Amino acid sequence: MKFLKNILLISLFSSLYMSISAQSSVPENWFNLDPEQDNINGVSTERTYEELLKGKSATPVIVAVIDGGVDPQHEDLKDVMWQNPGEVPGNGIDDDKNGYTDDIYGWNFIGGKDGQNVHHDTYELTRIVGEMEKKFADTNPASLSGKEKDEYAKYLTYKKDVDQELEKANAQVAQYDQILTYVNFAIKMAREAIGDEPITQETIDNLDDTKYGMVKSFFDQLLPQMGEFDGNLDDLEELIVKDLQEALDHEKNKVDYGYNTKYNSRTIVKDNYGNKSERIYGNPDVKGPDAFHGTHVAGIIAANRKNDLGIKGVANNVRIMAVRAVPDGDERDKDVANAIRYAVDNGADIINMSFGKGFSPEEIEVEKAIKYAEKKDVLLVHASGNDGQDNDKENNYPNATYDKKRGLFGKKRASNWIEVGALNWRGGEDMVAGFSNYGRKNVDVFAPGQEIYSTAPDGAYQEASGTSMASPVVAGVAAVLKSYFPTLKAKQIKDILTQSSRPYLGKVRKPGTGELVPFKSLSTSGGAVNLKSAVMQALITTGNATGAGNQKTKGRA
Repeated sequence: MKFLKNILLISLFSSLYMSISAQSSVPENWFNLDPEQDNINGVSTERTYEELLKGKSATPVIVAVIDGGVDPQHEDLKDVMWQNPGEVPGNGIDDDKNGYTDDIYGWNFIGGKDGQNVHHDTYELTRIVGEMEKKFADTNPASLSGKEKDEYAKYLTYKKDVDQELEKANAQVAQYDQILTYVNFAIKMAREAIGDEPITQETIDNLDDTKYGMVKSFFDQLLPQMGEFDGNLDDLEELIVKDLQEALDHEKNKVDYGYNTKYNSRTIVKDNYGNKSERIYGNPDVKGPDAFHGTHVAGIIAANRKNDLGIKGVANNVRIMAVRAVPDGDERDKDVANAIRYAVDNGADIINMSFGKGFSPEEIEVEKAIKYAEKKDVLLVHASGNDGQDNDKENNYPNATYDKKRGLFGKKRASNWIEVGALNWRGGEDMVAGFSNYGRKNVDVFAPGQEIYSTAPDGAYQEASGTSMASPVVAGVAAVLKSYFPTLKAKQIKDILTQSSRPYLGKVRKPGTGELVPFKSLSTSGGAVNLKSAVMQALITTGNATGAGNQKTKGRA
């Protein structure tokens, strides 16, 4: 009974979180609202279009979304997708001779020529351990030289970390499996007892103790945690069971893929993985097996503002280029570098990158790609991560700070890079999302990232939270600036976004600790991105309110 009680408490926690989230009063479009007029931490999108940009001309801007996949046929995205003007759809010919056959909407670097796609992958640390195992698995430590001993010690440390995480994941799988069994049984019994009736305390109290004692115990503990829950068993099942199943699947994927040193996704891609200069591999399927994350990101940037469907993205003159390089697991440096290069070479003005990891063995390849984008004047917008950590102290890749030994940037940050933390819709002390990474030196700005409602695959819409959502808000604001002021360079846009960010002089809860600290201490700018402020500064910077009509459109609508 004690074990079942623990299981129930875990399920109650899950349902509590879900119910609070589902019942929050935040508007679905809060990220586009105005701090002054709407009293919420949005970026003033609607107000800016109405007061500053109404009637002004603009030119289309290409924003590449490097992610896990984008649904190009979504009702709110299909009219804003970039389409390669030099490629004939589906003819199996590389018409524009860029090396990528039928790259109509972009390219997929984690797929094979045969049409198969990578869905899950290992974590980078797992891959590092897997490579080290080939050298050290059967090694006698006494036979190792000085440098080899250091490497072997590192191998043992890394292997211990992976083994411990694998053990934890296996334990979580067993626990979630038992939770689901218990909850499903309780709901099945409850369905027999109350059918489609609304779930109320009175309904539960009237159940027969002898026959439905377990059901009564379940709901007696559950109902007080559900707040103002107003629904039946179908609604409850949607709240609890779906969430628990997703948690179970997530832990199973850690076991089967994430911490499995024997798994190798490159048997699907079939590239020469050791050749880091290899550019041409993959396939044109930009949606892939799970396009939720990338589709959600794309909608935040550019969901069609001219139709009456779903949501409105931040930018109204954008073409979304989809570049698939991020699996369920850690993205690989080779794929990230090639994705950046592909986007730059095919006309992207801005690249959104809502991904990151703690290890980067081929970091130099990504650094070269970032330098290439800088040379071509392409702005890179990157999510700071969701570990509640200080990025000045903890590794988070990719990033804009380079090892001076490589002679690329020295100690400088790349001028075309902007790192984004996440805001909550709540103000005051709770202004910063509790999961967001931060950094006085390595995070530039904050933007809305909690409970963001956006596009999901196959015509759906869904809420999600993360710096992954904050980054595309900033990419969208950057795209508006580039669209209405096309003479602005990437560095100028970054400077405008940081210098015009809205300050908050009070204290906020530091992610990860809850300690009250000045908001300005969590980023280089000390502020939150705001489109209205950015446009006003762009007007001063350029001296031209219209700014459009002098730039050639790239790609076709």
